[in-house]
Amino acid sequence: MFIPDDKISDIRAAADILELISESVLLKKAGKNYTGLCPFHAEKTPSFTVNPEKQIFYCFGCGAGGDVFAFLRLHDNLSFPQAIKMLASRCGIEIPTQQMTPEQKRQSDERENLLDVNKEAMTYFQLALYSDAGENAREYLRQRNISKEIIERFQLGYAPDGWDNILRHLGTKRISQALAEKSGLIIPRSGKSGFYDRFRNRIMFPISDIRMQIIGFGGRVMDDSLPKYLNSPETPLYDKRRSLYGLHLAKSDCRTKDHAYITEGYIDVLALHQHGIKNAVATLGTALSREHLRLLKGYTSKVTLVYDSDEAGIKAAQRSIDIFGKEHIEARILILPSGYDPDSFLSKFGADAFLAQTKKARSIMEFLLDRAVERHGVSPEGKSLILSEMKGHIALVEDDVARALHIKILSERIGVEEEMVWEKVRNQEVSIEKSPPTSHFSLLTSHLKENRLELRMIAMMLGFPDILSHIRDQQLIEIFEDVRLKTIGQMILNTPNYSGDISEIIGRIEDPEDRKLTVSLVMEEENWNYEDCLKLISQFNAGRGRRNKYTLLNEIKKAEAGKDEKLLFELLRQKQQEAKLYVRHIGHSAERRGSD
Repeated sequence: MFIPDDKISDIRAAADILELISESVLLKKAGKNYTGLCPFHAEKTPSFTVNPEKQIFYCFGCGAGGDVFAFLRLHDNLSFPQAIKMLASRCGIEIPTQQMTPEQKRQSDERENLLDVNKEAMTYFQLALYSDAGENAREYLRQRNISKEIIERFQLGYAPDGWDNILRHLGTKRISQALAEKSGLIIPRSGKSGFYDRFRNRIMFPISDIRMQIIGFGGRVMDDSLPKYLNSPETPLYDKRRSLYGLHLAKSDCRTKDHAYITEGYIDVLALHQHGIKNAVATLGTALSREHLRLLKGYTSKVTLVYDSDEAGIKAAQRSIDIFGKEHIEARILILPSGYDPDSFLSKFGADAFLAQTKKARSIMEFLLDRAVERHGVSPEGKSLILSEMKGHIALVEDDVARALHIKILSERIGVEEEMVWEKVRNQEVSIEKSPPTSHFSLLTSHLKENRLELRMIAMMLGFPDILSHIRDQQLIEIFEDVRLKTIGQMILNTPNYSGDISEIIGRIEDPEDRKLTVSLVMEEENWNYEDCLKLISQFNAGRGRRNKYTLLNEIKKAEAGKDEKLLFELLRQKQQEAKLYVRHIGHSAERRGSD
C-alpha cells in the first residue's frame, strides 16, 4: 500500500502521542516526560516513558520505542498501513487510495471491512431484539432484571432462531460470504456447499476493544441448552487472550478507583454496572492471561477476582498466582456465599452487601493457604501436605520481601519451624527456571564498548541537525564500523530538510531494532551546541585514525612475520590510503573551525 509521505507527516503531526497512550497506560508527569508501567513487558517500577515534545515513547526496560504509529502497531497488533488508517480516521484526515492496486486496497481495507461487518451485524441484532421475533429475548432480559439503560449502554441484541438470518441480511448489504466467514458470523456447512449462522436464538453481547470498536460477539442461550455461552472465533480483530468484556466502559472507573473486578460472565458484568459498580470486566471463555493483566494495568494496580465457588476460585488462584506476581498486580479473591454468582447476589442483597463482601476478599496466597488448611487439617500428615502444596506457590513469588512474609505466615499458621519452610521453598526454586532480569539500556550497552563515539555521533546528528552539513561534507558516516549505526546515520542524512523532528526519522526506519536504538539515543536528552559537536567530530576523527592505524600495524607485522610479500604490499598500500583519508578529514575540520 502506498501512502504519500506528506500525508503520513500530516497524520503524525495531528495525532497527540500522549493522549493516545494515556488511553491504555496510566502515566504520571516526570519533568518533561510522562512515565508509567510498560504495557509490553512485566515490571514493578515504571520505566516506560513518553516525551510529548518529541512525540515519541521508549521503555528503558525492554527497549520498545518509537512514534505514535509504532505504539499502535505494538499495542494493537496492527500493520503500518492499518496504524496509519486508524490514526487518520481518528484525526479526520482522508487518505488517497487511487494509487493503490486492487489487491493492495483489499488487504489494506480488510480490518476496516471487518469492523464494518461487525457494526452492521450489531445493528441487525439490536433491531431484532425489539422486533416481534425478539419478544422472548426481551422477556428473558426483564426476568434477569437488566435495565433498558444497561441494554443500550452495552448495545445488547438478539440473534433470531433460524439457520441463515444474519447470512441473508449481510447479503442484502452486499457483504461477501468470504468476509462474513472471516468475521466469524457464519460457518461453512460440513460436507456441503454454503454457510449457516454461528449465532442462533441467543442474546447477543457485542465485544468492544478499548477504542470502542466492535471486534467480536458473545451469545448466550435463554434456557438450559449447551453451550451456554458461544463466542466469536479468533479473527484478525478478535483475540480472546487480549480482550476483556466491558473494559471500554469500565476503564475510567478502574483508573479512578485504582481497582477492577474480574468476573466470569457477561451478565455478571452487566449486573455490577447496573448496581453502580462500574469498574467490572469479564474474561471471554478463557483463563486469565498475562495479556489480560497488561491490558488492565494501564488503568489499575489492584484487582479482585470474583467467583461463585471455592473450586473455581482455587483453580483460578493456582493458575494465576504466577502471572500476577510477574505483572506486579495486587490480586485478591472473593468467593461469594454458596449458590450465588455476582448477578444473583446483587439482585437479592444489593450493592452495599456486595461491597461488604469484597472487604472479606483474601490475597491469593492467603486464599490458597486457607483452603489447604481446610482440606488437610493440621495433623502431622496434614501439615506435611500443606507444606508440599504451598512451597511451589511461594517459590513463584519473585519479590524477596513478599516471599519472606509468606514463609513466616505459613510457618506460624501450621506450627512448623520457619527454617524448615525456607528449605522446602529453596529446594522447589531449584526446579523452577528463573528468567534473567532485563537490564536497562540493553540496546545501548551492546554497542557501548566498541562504538561509544559512533553512538554519540548519531545522538549528536539527531539532536543538533545544524551539524549535518559537516558530517555530509566529510563523509564521516562512510567510515563507521558499526553496520546498524551506519544505516541509521545514512537515514538521517537522507531525510529531506531534517530539522530535529525525531518522529520524521523514526517513521522512515523500517527495522524494529534500528528504530528502538534510535529512540533510546534521543531519550538521553543531551543538550548539544555547535562547539561541542565540533569537538566530538575531532575526537571521532582522531580515535578512528588511531584505531585503524593500530589494527593495520598489527596486520603488517603478521604479514612480515609470515613473509607474505603480496599481502604486505596490499597492507602498506592501505596504510598510505588511510593516512591520506585521515589528513583530509582533519583538514575539513580545521577549515570548518576557521570559517566558523
